[in-house]
Amino acid sequence: MNESLLRGLTPSVLGILVRRGVDFAAAEDAVQDALVEAVRVWPADPPRDPKGWLVTVAWRRFLDATRADAARRRREDAVDEEPAPGPVSAVEDTLWLYFLCAHPSLTPSSAVALTLRAVGGLTTRQIAHAYLVPEATMAQRISRAKRTVSGVRFDQPGDVATVLRVLYLVFNEGYSGDVDLAAEAIRLTRQLQAAIDHPEVAGLLALMLLHHARRAARTAPDGSLVPLAEQDRSRWDTESIAEGVTILQGALARDRLGEFQAQAAIAALHADAPAAEETDWVQIVEWYDELARLTDSPVVRLNRAVAVGEADGARAGLAALAAVDESLPRYAAVAAYLHERDGNVATAALLYAEAARKAPNLAERDHLTRQAARLNASRSR
Repeated sequence: MNESLLRGLTPSVLGILVRRGVDFAAAEDAVQDALVEAVRVWPADPPRDPKGWLVTVAWRRFLDATRADAARRRREDAVDEEPAPGPVSAVEDTLWLYFLCAHPSLTPSSAVALTLRAVGGLTTRQIAHAYLVPEATMAQRISRAKRTVSGVRFDQPGDVATVLRVLYLVFNEGYSGDVDLAAEAIRLTRQLQAAIDHPEVAGLLALMLLHHARRAARTAPDGSLVPLAEQDRSRWDTESIAEGVTILQGALARDRLGEFQAQAAIAALHADAPAAEETDWVQIVEWYDELARLTDSPVVRLNRAVAVGEADGARAGLAALAAVDESLPRYAAVAAYLHERDGNVATAALLYAEAARKAPNLAERDHLTRQAARLNASRSR
């Protein structure tokens, strides 16, 4: 069974049903039924036209559901005869679904779940496992999202920025359960890039590839985090880095800079350094300045303080940090790092311990706790 083929066809098949007038929620249910049937039938009897097979089965599932609902008898008359398939733009359907699933009326979590289900072709079970919630909870979330967007019609182009934020949320979930969401986000972003000519789509794809290229080196054999400066760069995926850089260069050449292109440029400078001490921190600070201009994000200013500390010394980094909100997540970790580089070990140890208490996940907490213990041990010697 070619699971990637099924998932790749899902948005196009769903778009065809919706264009035939099927309500989005009913269409999505019918497509999911067709996918289940394909998993059962195709290994023994693969179709010559997989997309046509899925459209036919999904349409029949929809008709069966319509006929079974006595309250919708009048609609049955309108759909009793199957229309000729006719030419349909798979690109247009896919793009429409991206915008629909990232509709501004949805919460970010609902938009992510609906995107994975309708565009990504994942099952409710897979999505639930990836987000570590009960399947029933995820089913309710997806059902509410489908009800919210049912009947939505676009009278103007969708918001590309919203779609990209949803995809980036998926990517940042990384890997959990039996679904690699980082790889899934890359696949979906490639699909979006094929459907729309936009430099920020290319920027996001480049950013994902450059970050994903370092994945194998991010953790030690015992599962502990390995900071960027200490990673074994021979374990980085050079093919993904080369592809990401090429895509980024093409996007930047269009002179329509956006935040994902700027982030990708920073990631490319890290990837380009043969060793941590050879990193071009001066240029990274310049890119953070561009990113701050584009986003006015406190998180960007926090990360910029680290870059300034590397480029101009710890004192300069601490001066830059003074303009950042102390309540930000990871503020204490950045302050600890800069104080340690400035030689203030006692303050750094206290800040590492504080950062560990506020850490968003177990791996980060353990890493920060070890940093605090390391400094405390060095003071006692």
